[in-house]
Amino acid sequence: MKLRLPLIEGLLSRRLDRRWKTAETLTDLGDLMALWLEGEITSWPGYARGFGPDEETRELIPTLAAANRAGYVTIASQPGIDPGPGFDSLVWQQKAAVEGFVRNFDLLRALVDAAETAGLDYEVVDTLDTGERGIVVTTRDGEPQTGFGGYVDDANLRHTIWPRIGSGAMDDVFRSIRITLAAPEYGAAAGEALWKALDALFSEARWSERGAADTETPA
Repeated sequence: MKLRLPLIEGLLSRRLDRRWKTAETLTDLGDLMALWLEGEITSWPGYARGFGPDEETRELIPTLAAANRAGYVTIASQPGIDPGPGFDSLVWQQKAAVEGFVRNFDLLRALVDAAETAGLDYEVVDTLDTGERGIVVTTRDGEPQTGFGGYVDDANLRHTIWPRIGSGAMDDVFRSIRITLAAPEYGAAAGEALWKALDALFSEARWSERGAADTETPA
């Protein structure tokens, strides 16, 4: 029987989606996120179905994919963009920033050290920490527009960010630490410090080879 193209595409989508449903660990999620970033998987559960990364982040894909494979499972990222008029003719400013989950305590410490060395802003929170407010990373006409980090409730974690993933991976998300790193200033030039720091960190053999992947963050 000859299958029509839409049917073939539907079967492939179901096969790829099943990888998320059978993910058992945060490491599994990181591997799948890297494949999504690189275009090998068409969707990830917390993003519009059938869409890849935003165009503005395409240059960051090698850095983000390496981070995910090392155990820093990213859910949001953006480059720094110089202030200028947006679609609404108002002035928008954007900081380079990234947010994600970590279970490896050594990797968490390395991310904090890299942030401090590079002079970056950062926030480290338990998954359901209600005391943190996040970092403003985009402004519109001088007013906060977008923030990374901060409080995320149970419902958003389960049904918005990580819907339809394996129960083991979901348990790992709740056991993990969420860390956000951001450039201290708006603009493309200031943002380079963030990506250079991450590139330097994830080029180290201990992370590229997952040398300490089984070390967990304290309960």
